Amino acid sequence: MPTPIPEYEVYAVRYATRNGQRRDHFIGGDPHDAPMPMDYFVWVAIGGGRTVVIDTGFTEDVSNKRGGRTYLRCPVQTLERLNVQADQVDDVILTHLHYDHAGNFDRFPSARFHLQESELSYATGRYMHYPRLSHSFEVEDVCGLVRLNYQQRVYFHNGQGQVAPGVSVHWAGGHTAGLQFVRIHTKRGWVVLASDVSHFYENFEKNRPFSSAFHVGQMLEGFDSLRTQASSLAHIVPGHDPLVMKRYPAASSDLDGVAARLDDTPLDGPDL
Repeated sequence: MPTPIPEYEVYAVRYATRNGQRRDHFIGGDPHDAPMPMDYFVWVAIGGGRTVVIDTGFTEDVSNKRGGRTYLRCPVQTLERLNVQADQVDDVILTHLHYDHAGNFDRFPSARFHLQESELSYATGRYMHYPRLSHSFEVEDVCGLVRLNYQQRVYFHNGQGQVAPGVSVHWAGGHTAGLQFVRIHTKRGWVVLASDVSHFYENFEKNRPFSSAFHVGQMLEGFDSLRTQASSLAHIVPGHDPLVMKRYPAASSDLDGVAARLDDTPLDGPDL
């Protein structure tokens, strides 16, 4: 008999937020001048004897330097409330190297880091000459990943790759040259963590590209890839939408508003 695929518990940990307007989040703006805040998350999958952390957030120092963001809590310390100890994590997936996804990498001293090869090439290549593209990176994070590669701790993927049984990464591009999303097997089916392939539900639901794009065509095709890899549209979890914390149950009563359980059935939302 074939070995069964592990079922993972999957959590979204909210660690920061910022105010925004609808016009900020869609190419071409939006005719409605209404608030549209953005949340910042890291994610973790636990199952099959493994713990896989997806993205590592940013630090309070970076939050203060960039301004305009409300830093709520350290994402790495918050993982401890889910019984995840950073020094015991074996695998960290970095969906891309923007500042809000690749900070705190040094807090995981034993981990292997999974990254698309094209992302590191992008973050160290010719396009970083342009502030429009480089401003979302912290150069010390990028240099840190280069050093980890010299320490044989970065595992590069080109397209689709398996991190563990039931956990795979899938290149999408669009927002950055090497952006990837994560597909995870859970008790309710295949959950897809979109990260910045789709910042908000509305991006992929209405095929409206996000305002920060390296390649608009890839961004649109990325929405298609999310749909292909998820068990249903209700299994796609966007990367920055505050609705995630409303649509999914809290990980526990003391983590309401802090961590949501993504392998459970959504509490509300459209009938998808």
